[in-house]
Amino acid sequence: MGNVLIVYGSTTGNTEWVAGQLSEQLKAAGHSVQTAKAGAIPAAGLCEGKDLVLFGCSTWGQDEIELQDDFIPLFESFDSIGASGVKTAVFGCGDEDYTHFCGAVDAITDKLTNLGSKVVGGKLKINGDPGDSTEAIKSWGQGVISAI
Repeated sequence: MGNVLIVYGSTTGNTEWVAGQLSEQLKAAGHSVQTAKAGAIPAAGLCEGKDLVLFGCSTWGQDEIELQDDFIPLFESFDSIGASGVKTAVFGCGDEDYTHFCGAVDAITDKLTNLGSKVVGGKLKINGDPGDSTEAIKSWGQGVISAI
């Protein structure tokens, strides 16, 4: 089965919880899954040798898109992750009352696309408590799994 990496940045624990749910779903489907915090994994070659890399990041800020603090250094080093030709997927948590609801998901997706990655599964944007979106998370996870 597939070799999958899930990298996430989470401040309140919501994005980390979603990463855990997706990890369990991927493992149950028979895939080898590694999960890492964005601030604890080196950027250089991050995508190399992976069948799929999932990126999860919460969004902050009302006036502009602000990625989660631990994710920023990784995002700034995306040119070195080796994303060209690699399947990726992007998810994130946010608050729809903000102007740029889950804008980090959009920014990461755009950057991955520009680097030549094949972004699969569409964008998963979760409003508020992710525990209220378990069915949407499972459905998105199934779409990602089918793309491996």
